[in-house]
Amino acid sequence: MAVLLSCFSHTFCRRSFIQTCRSCSPPFSQTRLSALGSSHSQNKAVRRKTRSSITALPFDLSPPPIDQDLYDDMAVAGAKVSEDWVIETFHNDDEALDAVDTSTVVVDLSRYGRIRVSGEDRIQFLHNQSTANFEALSEGGGCDTVFVTPTARTIDIAQAWIMKTAVTLVVSPSTSGSISEMLMKYIFFSDKVEIQDISDKTCLFAIVGPKSNQVMVDLNLGDLIGQPYGSHKHYNVGGNPVTVAVGSVISEQGFSLLMSPAGAGLIWKTLLSHGTTPMGSNALETYRILQGKPTPGSELTDEFNVLEAGLWNSISLNKGCYKGQETIARLITYDGIKQKLWGIQLSSPVEPGSPITVEGKKAGKLTSYTAGKRGNEHFGLGYIKKKAASKGDTVMIGDGISGMVVDVPYLARQHPLVPNSKP
Repeated sequence: MAVLLSCFSHTFCRRSFIQTCRSCSPPFSQTRLSALGSSHSQNKAVRRKTRSSITALPFDLSPPPIDQDLYDDMAVAGAKVSEDWVIETFHNDDEALDAVDTSTVVVDLSRYGRIRVSGEDRIQFLHNQSTANFEALSEGGGCDTVFVTPTARTIDIAQAWIMKTAVTLVVSPSTSGSISEMLMKYIFFSDKVEIQDISDKTCLFAIVGPKSNQVMVDLNLGDLIGQPYGSHKHYNVGGNPVTVAVGSVISEQGFSLLMSPAGAGLIWKTLLSHGTTPMGSNALETYRILQGKPTPGSELTDEFNVLEAGLWNSISLNKGCYKGQETIARLITYDGIKQKLWGIQLSSPVEPGSPITVEGKKAGKLTSYTAGKRGNEHFGLGYIKKKAASKGDTVMIGDGISGMVVDVPYLARQHPLVPNSKP
């Protein structure tokens, strides 16, 4: 049965801020973390009111804590759920990998971090703390941005949504806590900025695949089709608020759905009823590697900078001072990018961390490996020195494993910028 989704009214506005260069070192002040949520009884009352209402309500960022009903339902349906509530597989990994190329999959991304940045100075603050040009965005828009160290080593790629009173950041599971702490560290006494971790207060799904648009049409969400990456609107599903955005942290294609846990089960079942195939985290990791999307702990570490990782689409070269900006500018000006992240078609399995060699000389390191679809399409990601090899060349990995250097879709869509080009 189709579920009708009604769009909330949007008032688009933009604030102007005076930029100050305070991104290079933290303030000598005590940071702040805002309290979340309300009492359990208040939440129950809100849920009862929401379910009985026939009109759309504002998006609520303080829903009840995640209970495990959704995951219990998934387990009954055959999903393998880990002790820390990660859906590892639906025992359909190959089917899901086929569906993401030919149809549509739905992935539970609730283990990913969601950080809410609010306060009057939120835009200027994020503008100074990450690589994207936040001051060029307006309400209802979004972008990818990269959090880096002062020496431009990459911490994580975040998807940002510019909402009416806050910016919501979606980050990797392993970096959610550290990014929240880092942002709080850089809040000055005079800054009107508050940081909230809403990961345990929300659920997050993504739908990916060439038939995602049809699913959106079937759910009365067709007005988002064709909108720029990161564009989003607030809707109501069965009395529960949900924010739907173009693209996700796992793909620039498809859509994200951020919702109250109270509505997660209904939305999941509705997506399945419209022909989406569920994908677990094991198949998602294979998809990530085949697409060439860097991730913390593998491609995004202290060993590699943001330009070596090829994250050009998330970087503004003309927005002024921000953390890591000086290093990035020098790398571009003096052609200091010495290695590049590539896809590698492999002849056999090989462990991540294995050295990559060309003519007997070390040329790089393998950072990720997957056996691919049906376990016989060995593929990896790795950094290779620019002067050692390029697309189409053969390299050796570890103890005699051969590989061919190839493009990967995510990195191939990145467009290197030059100073004074558009952000």
